[in-house]
Amino acid sequence: MGESGKKWEKLIYFTPYFKLMANLIGVFDLKVDSKGRFIFPASLRKQLLDETETGFVMKRSIFNQCIELFPFSTWQKEAEQVGKLNRFVKKNNDFIRMFMSGSRQVSTDEAGRLLIPRDLMLFGNIGKDIVLASAIDRIEIWSKDAYEAFVAAGSNTFPSLAEEVMGLPDNNAEKQ
Repeated sequence: MGESGKKWEKLIYFTPYFKLMANLIGVFDLKVDSKGRFIFPASLRKQLLDETETGFVMKRSIFNQCIELFPFSTWQKEAEQVGKLNRFVKKNNDFIRMFMSGSRQVSTDEAGRLLIPRDLMLFGNIGKDIVLASAIDRIEIWSKDAYEAFVAAGSNTFPSLAEEVMGLPDNNAEKQ
């Protein structure tokens, strides 16, 4: 039985699905039209391969006043992890409700645009100018002013944050 598992393991690692899990790269300044749509950057479409056809999930960020855009396959993994919580524990149930609050499945239209739902635009204080910032396995959608303020505020403290979070390789296991 162990041998058959090894065959599947090899198959899984070499399927195109895992190419979709590549780290997303890029920061893009974009305009939102009067209907709340923006043109999804071609370089991100290339990085996501066929993911643009399966769609995305858009939701409120937990820690920042921005919107998170998950490729659908990434969202499924995230939701699976959240779905393991025991819903008979009130704080877990409350967390699930807040985590899912405002989440939407979205996809690009024929012109390659994505629509930001009105309530998410209000949450992120999204106006005409936005920034799409890759965040490894998801994309953050920020109002341009908020993104620039966030980056400016963190530029002085980032070196010490990097040292604290990343530190020496041996220290990473202890901090997680």
